[in-house]
Amino acid sequence: MIQTFAALLLAHALADFLLQSNAMAAAKQNRAPGPFALHLVIVAATASLALAPTRPGALMPVLAVTLAHGVIDLAKSFLPNRLATFLADQALHLLSLLAIACWLPLDPAQTFWPPLAPAIMALAAGAILATRAGGFAVGLLMLRWADAPLPKGLPRGGEHIGLMERGLIFLFVLGGQPSAIGFLIAAKSILRFDTAREDQAMGEYVIIGTLASFGWALLAAYGTLALLAHLPSLGIPALNP
Repeated sequence: MIQTFAALLLAHALADFLLQSNAMAAAKQNRAPGPFALHLVIVAATASLALAPTRPGALMPVLAVTLAHGVIDLAKSFLPNRLATFLADQALHLLSLLAIACWLPLDPAQTFWPPLAPAIMALAAGAILATRAGGFAVGLLMLRWADAPLPKGLPRGGEHIGLMERGLIFLFVLGGQPSAIGFLIAAKSILRFDTAREDQAMGEYVIIGTLASFGWALLAAYGTLALLAHLPSLGIPALNP
């Protein structure tokens, strides 16, 4: 069951956060038939590749995931595009994946993947959720201050900084070095010190965004560790003393 969930989790992360453009997401939110149908095709394709079933009867989880995903996304399209909606949407997706994995678990003999594949999939899914999904969550959180005057910087510079910091936190936790996150916080504080000192509003904006970004990455990293604990070991040595 856990192996099936890990595969479906990677499929979901790929379909929702790597293979879905902002334009597709916006059109889907407006219930445009074409982009909505294309997204469901991508969901079915990623689930099929992740599960790699060896016989037609093993396609049932793929069909169930595609149907559940479509129903959840359709319901979401009637709600405002806010952080609470995003979190509820993702929670329902994860619950549906878990329910389908419990209901229709695939025996490893029914797939093409080797024994270590589910652990690798869980690791990849965790990295995508920590970085890309975290970017969407933090962006939605900060929308309430979108009209505030902010200093000019590189185009999408803050977005790329967030991706890299969440990626580093994910690696620190998976590598058994969560204490290194303190150095990351210190480095960012030093780099942002002048901006925060000169503009209190901007300083608070940066602090809120940073704490939200770090918190999301920590949640994703420790969630990945919990999932990996129930899968075959990848043989990665712990780096902590």
